[in-house]
Amino acid sequence: MISIYQLKPSFQGLLRPLVRRLAVAGATANAVTVLAMAISMLIGGWLCTVGRDSPTWFLLVPFWMFLRMALNAVDGMLAREFGQKTPLGAYLNELTDVASDTALYLPFVWVAPFGWQTVCLVIVLSVASEMTGALGPMVGAPRQYNGPMGKSDRAFLFGALGLWAGLANGKLPDWVFWVMAVAVPLCILLNIFNRVRSGLAAISNSSRRHP
Repeated sequence: MISIYQLKPSFQGLLRPLVRRLAVAGATANAVTVLAMAISMLIGGWLCTVGRDSPTWFLLVPFWMFLRMALNAVDGMLAREFGQKTPLGAYLNELTDVASDTALYLPFVWVAPFGWQTVCLVIVLSVASEMTGALGPMVGAPRQYNGPMGKSDRAFLFGALGLWAGLANGKLPDWVFWVMAVAVPLCILLNIFNRVRSGLAAISNSSRRHP
């Protein structure tokens, strides 16, 4: 399945000089991970507070989604390429991503025509998707990142919706409700299916190579 995640190697290549400088300066992968979560939660909390009355603040979302993807790439590169991989980092990487996604998606309950049921359905399925991917190593498969509607795709979607909501004063066309209520959940369910299937296939292939 096509996913924005497939662009990650090229994105990392652009960031590599910056990552080297950060490593020399003493930056750690875990610190970058926690910083990205803290800012996400601050922005999400702020939008939950003011989003209903001042929808233009949703213009923060596309800006931050891009920076957050960059920080997520930076912490991974610091961990892999500069000897900073730790068990704590693995926990933080998974848990902070889920917390950040929840914080940034939740304010969209104040954007018409969405509501609590629609946004919370997407949040629950997104958490299930990330849990499915993270379960790969538990059953002997690599961590799974299959699309559609993986983390990077959802960041693009909510960034676009934030831009639209900010410019449209918090009121989107009614048809967008069905995209969020039906199309996006179906894509995330397909994502979960693909991650399970890919993980099982990886186990099967490994068993054939090492009987």
